Amino acid sequence: MAQPATEPARAAQGPGTAPPVHPVDEKLPLARLVPAALQHIAAMYAGVVTPPLIIGQAVGLDAAGMTRLIAASLLIAGLATLLQTLGVTNFAGNRLPFVNAASSAGIAPMLAIAETSAPGRQLPAIYGAVMVAGVFCLAVGPFFGRLLRFFPPLVTGVVITLIGVTLMPVPVTWAQGGDAGAADFGAMKHLALAGSTLAVILIFQRFGRGFLKQVALLLGLFIGTLAAIPFGMADLSVLREAPVAALPSPFAFGAPEFQPAAILSLCIVMLVLMTESSAGMLALGEICDRRSDGRTITRGLRTDGIATLLGPVFGGFPTSAFAQNVGVVTLTRVRSRYVVAVAGGTLLILGAFPVLGAVVSLVPMPVLGGAGIVLFGSIAVSGIRTLSEAGLDDSSNIILVAVALGAGIIPLAAPTFYANFPAWAQTVLGSGISAGALVAVLLNLFFHHLGTRSRPAVALKSS
Repeated sequence: MAQPATEPARAAQGPGTAPPVHPVDEKLPLARLVPAALQHIAAMYAGVVTPPLIIGQAVGLDAAGMTRLIAASLLIAGLATLLQTLGVTNFAGNRLPFVNAASSAGIAPMLAIAETSAPGRQLPAIYGAVMVAGVFCLAVGPFFGRLLRFFPPLVTGVVITLIGVTLMPVPVTWAQGGDAGAADFGAMKHLALAGSTLAVILIFQRFGRGFLKQVALLLGLFIGTLAAIPFGMADLSVLREAPVAALPSPFAFGAPEFQPAAILSLCIVMLVLMTESSAGMLALGEICDRRSDGRTITRGLRTDGIATLLGPVFGGFPTSAFAQNVGVVTLTRVRSRYVVAVAGGTLLILGAFPVLGAVVSLVPMPVLGGAGIVLFGSIAVSGIRTLSEAGLDDSSNIILVAVALGAGIIPLAAPTFYANFPAWAQTVLGSGISAGALVAVLLNLFFHHLGTRSRPAVALKSS
């Protein structure tokens, strides 16, 4: 059987032939490029629109305002993803198949800002704090790249595993219907639809060959959505109600206001997002066989900062990595950054023409839940694979991994565990990913740096 074009191994090159193209830089034919890009859009769409939906409802926006807010979120996600994948010289962009969009991690503090602000001034207060957080990211980002030596495979393996594990409640909630307050939340019809979608993906993974196997996720989403329509589980009304075009205008929700308490809370959130984004770049570098060095991390975080700073001009929120798209790369093994660049360009179009974005939003939550179990599970497997080659025969490394994983699972197992901690500690420790990453880094310093001259190379070995 012919070797897939996306595999890193290449046949021996004859004299005078061009050197092999790395899978990350490969430009796929259109017939493979478009479906692969659609898989990324389908995987991330619900996550992109979640922050504007929740924040918009909290501040009392009408239907037109919600449309503008969602369009802005899609537009900024598209611009940030294009900048990240294509890059601008050596200034910004990690040039990996890396998706950037509004992060759900900032929802809770932004809701707190809205509750403490006067009616009509909630969004200006939020956007002022978001803009300062973007400046903070630009200022601090370069130091994250220089600290890369404190993130060996032993640490990144823990973080990658926690990304998959701590995100698992998201597809589980989707599989039950998405809205925990709905009367039919957890109904068998939702679970059956999620299970059927998962079964379709597994069947194509087992019996599919070549291209069919690569687009198994997209086929699962498509077939699952078709199956939902006869049972009234796909809301077709969104196609009739969505406006054809809705370009976001600058400061449509008012000029930004700068409140010290709001700025402090979102700067803390930005630290969490930078940690998660750095972990995502390290994970993707391992998955794509192109290790992320300090300069790559710096350029990637600079993109986060630019998108977070400029996003509020049109109605965007704090921007960071989308872990579910790392799962798409892991699952499909399609590692071309141009696939994700096409997805970013498509998000721009969806933001400009909401009626097109409504087509993507037809995918029911249970269908996304069935696919999400595969996506986030794949991320956890990538972390386990990294840990398996990171020197776990060393007892110190076993303790490090055990304690870090435990710290990361605490917010998942006991969501109120940190309820009595200060607000800044709740923000940092309340995220299993950031808590596990922090503990892993500190224990790595304790075991492998403080008071030691060197450690055996195998202890930090990676594939």
